[in-house]
Amino acid sequence: MAKKVHEVFVFLFLTLFSKAVGDKIFSKAIVPADPAAASFCLSWRLAVEANNVRAWRTVPAQCLRYIENYMIGGQYDLDINLIVEQILIYVKDIVLSEDGMDAWILDVDDTCISNLFYYKGKRYGCDPYDPVGFKSWAMKGACPAIPGVLNLFTSLVEIGFKVFLVTGRDQETLGQVTTGNLHNQGFTGYERLIMRSAANKGQSAVVYKSGVRKQLIGEGYRIWGNVGDQWSDLQGECLGNRTFKVPNPMYFVP
Repeated sequence: MAKKVHEVFVFLFLTLFSKAVGDKIFSKAIVPADPAAASFCLSWRLAVEANNVRAWRTVPAQCLRYIENYMIGGQYDLDINLIVEQILIYVKDIVLSEDGMDAWILDVDDTCISNLFYYKGKRYGCDPYDPVGFKSWAMKGACPAIPGVLNLFTSLVEIGFKVFLVTGRDQETLGQVTTGNLHNQGFTGYERLIMRSAANKGQSAVVYKSGVRKQLIGEGYRIWGNVGDQWSDLQGECLGNRTFKVPNPMYFVP
């Protein structure tokens, strides 16, 4: 009897193990994009990153496979790492003051933490933005860190910069879960997490984030760098000494 139970246990274990391994491999499988579509989609993505294509609502339907391959096939991670490398080269030449007012600003969504799992269900941006669906996703507090940016964040804090995380998320409904999500993913030691309050309701991202930067400069901070995945993170007033855009071909925030 004991032998039979043992055999059943081994069979169940191997079955579950095989399924887990299969799911893992499937999740990383790359489906080749149509060559003609890939050529167009490469041009489209570069135009988006250069801010030559603006106010777009969805990723072109023919670019679904291309964007999927870009985001999960390794190129996105390579692009992030190159940008982080360039930021750290720039940082090396900065001499910090002794007053503790040297600052950096980092956006949160798809700069520090990733919403890729959510956007996979939205066909990587081919489906229109769904505010209710995104809020439900954000409430889970399950956004993983973007490794390259987490390394950048850690380096900035260790060097002695005051790092401000600035997000368009609503303070009242998403404040606690966002703080927990960031902490769980290793974003600790920042100076302040700044979120939208009732006073910012209805403001565009450019107006809201310009106001945040203006306030920080008014407090005496020197903004040496500003990092975001949207051009609206990097436009407006009081931009700081340099801006750095990380890629995001999945959605556009005006």
